[in-house]
Amino acid sequence: MKKVPVVVASFMLFGGVSQARPSKKESSYAVDTRNSKLVWVDKKVTGEHTGFVPITNGSLVWADNKLKGGNFDIDVKNLTVTDITDASYNEKLVGHLKNDDFFAVAKYPKASFVISSVTPKGANNYEIVGKLTIKGITQEVRFPAVVKAEKSLLTAQAKIKVDRTKFDIRYRSSNFFENLGDKAIENDFTLDVNLVANASSSQQ
Repeated sequence: MKKVPVVVASFMLFGGVSQARPSKKESSYAVDTRNSKLVWVDKKVTGEHTGFVPITNGSLVWADNKLKGGNFDIDVKNLTVTDITDASYNEKLVGHLKNDDFFAVAKYPKASFVISSVTPKGANNYEIVGKLTIKGITQEVRFPAVVKAEKSLLTAQAKIKVDRTKFDIRYRSSNFFENLGDKAIENDFTLDVNLVANASSSQQ
């Protein structure tokens, strides 16, 4: 039997058969909770209310010059109202938002969001699909986002429209109550997300 030259044998083993490419490193960016902001906007027939909800922690994953994933946690227990200057009325509304009519913070003090998939759309634009959990209920949400990278910093902006009734928040919803008139509250509210994240570590 004819011997196969060592060089040819090596080519057959390593060059002739395609090898899986090693995955590139992913960079994990820790969300800067002091400089990140989450604004909520809730509309009703006679106007709207706005406020902040603290982001307690989170991370964004970056690889191949693109966003790959991420998550963040929300401290619903410490939400605030920013459009009401009267201290007494402000405190009353905050208390109502925290009770069982809305977010039931005594039982569900935290909410969270985890990215399921990311589709690049060009020029720092993405379509994000993820799992939003409020009051222990998880629902899929889809929204556009803008994510920019500059050296060791990532910034991300997005507006997430949330159907509150899917999270068992039915107070003054015309889907469940009749004859509400001008007391009706819209089913959708908006989370205006502005994340700032700093490079923390590299991982496979």
